[in-house]
Amino acid sequence: MVSGIRAVTGPMGCLLIVTNYTGDRLNFGLAAELAKSEGYKVETVIVGDDCALPPLRGIVGRRGLAGTILVNKIAGAAAATGLSLDEVAAEAKRASEMVGTMGVALSVCTLPGQVTSDRLGPGKMELGLGIHGEPGAAVADLQPVEVVVSHVLHQILSPDRNYVPITPGNRVVLLVNGLGATPAMELMIVAGKAVPQLQLEHGLAVDRVYTGSFMTSLDMAGFSISIMKADEAILQRLDASTKAPHWPVGVDGNRPPAKIPVPLPLSHSGKSDDSLSRPQQLSEQGHLLEVAIKAAVNAIMDLRDNLNEWDGRVGDGDCGSTMYRGATAILEDMKKHYPLNDAAETVGEIGSSIRRVMGGTSGIIYTIFCKAACAKLKANTQSVVTSKQWAEALEASIAAVSKYGGASAGFRTLLDALIPASAVLQERLNAGDDPCIAFLLSSEAAVAGAESTRHMQAQAGRSAYISPDILATVPDPGAMAAASWYRAAALAIKNQYQVHE
Repeated sequence: MVSGIRAVTGPMGCLLIVTNYTGDRLNFGLAAELAKSEGYKVETVIVGDDCALPPLRGIVGRRGLAGTILVNKIAGAAAATGLSLDEVAAEAKRASEMVGTMGVALSVCTLPGQVTSDRLGPGKMELGLGIHGEPGAAVADLQPVEVVVSHVLHQILSPDRNYVPITPGNRVVLLVNGLGATPAMELMIVAGKAVPQLQLEHGLAVDRVYTGSFMTSLDMAGFSISIMKADEAILQRLDASTKAPHWPVGVDGNRPPAKIPVPLPLSHSGKSDDSLSRPQQLSEQGHLLEVAIKAAVNAIMDLRDNLNEWDGRVGDGDCGSTMYRGATAILEDMKKHYPLNDAAETVGEIGSSIRRVMGGTSGIIYTIFCKAACAKLKANTQSVVTSKQWAEALEASIAAVSKYGGASAGFRTLLDALIPASAVLQERLNAGDDPCIAFLLSSEAAVAGAESTRHMQAQAGRSAYISPDILATVPDPGAMAAASWYRAAALAIKNQYQVHE
């Protein structure tokens, strides 16, 4: 993803249009933060156009489906007119809010190297499936195409569920998308049934119809229908000429080459290799940073078994082991590679260490956390980072994790430790407290926040599938880990100042 950003991004910036799946959001989020740290301008728009499932609890939300293709076309046409990155992102976001999609499968896709699942059985179809072959909302008997199309259209346009802001009298665009093994003739039959139903039953003016295989699921037989509310601005973008080879009514012209040269990333934002090694002599700030990092990672290493035990009850049981791998890598890399006298670069290198060895969601989240803090700290032109600048970096990191992961306070995640810590830190610093005392008080808030997760219903991650009775027996492992390293760093800084006194 980062290579793609480097390959295509010019001075105007890059817009990432991401389908609303946790893995997509996190990985593209990490790519965005890495690209930003290299100096690229990047914005992100999340598309969740699925209309098959009822509104879900928590942060999972509606999946991204074929309606994303229409958003891509609109954003591309907007960019081609020379609009700014913010303006293109705004058009894409508006378009994403105007479209709804639902899919129907007659067969399950074949995953490479695996036997095709027979979960549907003969004479059955699946309604509301996702693009990765995951089960849909319901399995039903095969029905005539007009009946299936009628059900899909009523689902998308349901006034009760209010998936899309479309009402009788509106103009719309229809996209009929093949899922990989559906002949063009059958897609045309679906479109032929959908248009009169939209006109006569729903009172809509169908201004454009696009039919083809735009977003497929390998060899799955089936289709999806997307309906987008249209106006002159949207139609102008959809009608704009394009060299995309499979866009209907595409124009002639040179296609992009099969291989695109990708520029090498700037080496650590232009820093020399010497500046990204451990300094011969540590400054006062560098020494404090080393003390805090050592204390934080040692706290995580000591907590490994407890974290695994807690995670074994509410997750997959490896939170402690995953965090331990990150902690040991940080400790080892700090001996040679961290430019401790440069706080911003050091925080960025911590993120690189985590990214290299920590798998799963935790690794991505902490890498995003560190890269966002690094970017915020780099905005400071002074060599010494003030306590308020550290507080602002923490706030920026929390905002980045929340943006790409979707969680916020009360969702039973690590943010339930870090958000109260950030609030208390800002409050005490603004009140004029000694920074060391403010750090310590904020660490107490982190611990209290982590403990409070025992009383929260999970709305993110694997814990969201666990019953409240089981969740009440343990705190959230991620929150406890965050509180642990944060508290250890605060105590280490306090002890260091006491020694000097």
